[in-house]
Amino acid sequence: MAKKELIKGGAYLIEKIDPEQVFTPEDFTDEQKMIYKMAKDFAEGEVAPKIEELEKQEEGLAKSLVQKAGELGLVGADVPEAYEGTETDKVSSFLIAEVFSKGGSFALTYGAHTGIGTLPIIYFGNEDQKKRYLPALASGEKMAAYALTEPGAGSDAMNIKTKAQLSDDGNHYILNGSKQWITNGGWADVYVVFAKVDGEKFSAFIVERDWEGVSTGEEEEKMGIKGSSTRTINFDDVKVPKENLLFHEGKGHIVAFNVLNIGRFKLGVGCLGSAKEALRESVNYSMEREQFKTPICKFPMIMEKIAKMTSRIYASESMLYRIAGDIEANLENVDKNAEDAGKEISKAIEEYAIECSIAKTDASEMLDFVVDEGVQVHGGYGFSSEYPIERMYRDSRINKIFEGTNEVNRMIIPATIMRKAQKGELPLMGAAQKLRKELALPMEAPESNEFPYPEIKLLENAKKICMMVSGAAVEKFGEKLRDQQEILSRIANLMIEVYMIESSLLRAIKSGKKDKEKGQLMAGMTQLYINDKWPLFIANAKEALKATEEGDNLATMLAALKKYSYYEEENIVKLQRGIAKGVYEAKGYPFSYQ
Repeated sequence: MAKKELIKGGAYLIEKIDPEQVFTPEDFTDEQKMIYKMAKDFAEGEVAPKIEELEKQEEGLAKSLVQKAGELGLVGADVPEAYEGTETDKVSSFLIAEVFSKGGSFALTYGAHTGIGTLPIIYFGNEDQKKRYLPALASGEKMAAYALTEPGAGSDAMNIKTKAQLSDDGNHYILNGSKQWITNGGWADVYVVFAKVDGEKFSAFIVERDWEGVSTGEEEEKMGIKGSSTRTINFDDVKVPKENLLFHEGKGHIVAFNVLNIGRFKLGVGCLGSAKEALRESVNYSMEREQFKTPICKFPMIMEKIAKMTSRIYASESMLYRIAGDIEANLENVDKNAEDAGKEISKAIEEYAIECSIAKTDASEMLDFVVDEGVQVHGGYGFSSEYPIERMYRDSRINKIFEGTNEVNRMIIPATIMRKAQKGELPLMGAAQKLRKELALPMEAPESNEFPYPEIKLLENAKKICMMVSGAAVEKFGEKLRDQQEILSRIANLMIEVYMIESSLLRAIKSGKKDKEKGQLMAGMTQLYINDKWPLFIANAKEALKATEEGDNLATMLAALKKYSYYEEENIVKLQRGIAKGVYEAKGYPFSYQ
């Protein structure tokens, strides 16, 4: 990937981003496309035909498929070559995660193993730990799991009760406690377990399944993702060798939260792949299903659903690979051969913690929307397990809970941006002061340039609205803003939508310079996305302001909001039909990676 100017995490709120700075799927290299094709062939040829058996958890099947993927180098994509991994670039790793969603629950099995199960050792393991564990994990010979959640500690991860006590001879930690909802719990050979040393120091350990005192509960009976293993893991006086302490005693939170950043992003990529599959199933069904002697794909209300599903997918895809490009660009500054390379890689990813939370939140909600509309397109058959959309609908729901609930991530987004501002990493205060002066000026006439520049003015105004609302909240509540969760969630919604609109728009502009027809289709999807989201954006801003200000201040802020909220809507009916036409011609999502 060609080097580009580094954009700091969160900077999108105050900086004007040039379209050429944004990485898009149209920038994939030939090697990345080749890896995508290899993963796609494996997912379609080896995994998809066995989804029914996977859903029934046929003994040994999921593990054997992980091993087969390992033989192709698809499991060790994030593992350095020094430890027998294939060490691809991060974009390629994300592409594999996206395409494996074709395998239903297998994507979760694979993702938990290669992501939050293995990455803690890659990023924070010492040389001995990497040599002992990574080769077998990279090949798929052994599987990994991440054991953090407990019955009384879900979102409140620091409240775990599992304890580790150093033995009298100083050779072992004695581990006691239990973990709940552990993906790959019944299949993993290696667990990354979090516990408090002496009941206080939050720490991480590498624990092997066959050690005395390690046991698992029965498989959980779940609403969806039935093909994945989810169990409780129990630790009863487990002797963990001292050398299996991961990173440093009392520093386990650094391991946990940094790995969750990339876990959140990869979850978003998986949701993208699942949404494309749901769209494809819905398109194919609507082309085959006839009512009143007419294929239902000809009905405008079905076309409307397909168009809106596609525009949501396009916006999420644009956002996700923009983040992927920024992460990859930041990783170019890391010396991969340095002794602390893993920690530096994790730090480079942490720069985009805000964007990773946006990825997880938006993509999981996008997928819920797409599968719900997909069921509706199928009508009564969508409620039947005979059709894949029924399973997709059930499988989707967990994604808003995984890797930190969407509510938690909505707290993280504004909190992290404000923390960056306090540290001087983002010049938000200067931008806020400049905006205050502008509020007294008359509104400029809307831009009327040719495609797609009218939306650029809307984007500029969206950033101003976001700055105005968040600035007012900080000024009113100060440190106590953290207790105003309703306001914070609405500010997070504003911050998310600014990023989504900008990512969609910049990709359309950039692509349109090379392929006008493709760029116009992308612009249409951007316009449809904005048409659906803009009223909600303004409503979030208004609700936050009314909960923050009162009297003359509120009147002034609402007048400013009205000033910045102007948007001349497109002919949405015409727009939707044009998008649906492109989707039906492609028989699915119209922008291929090949």
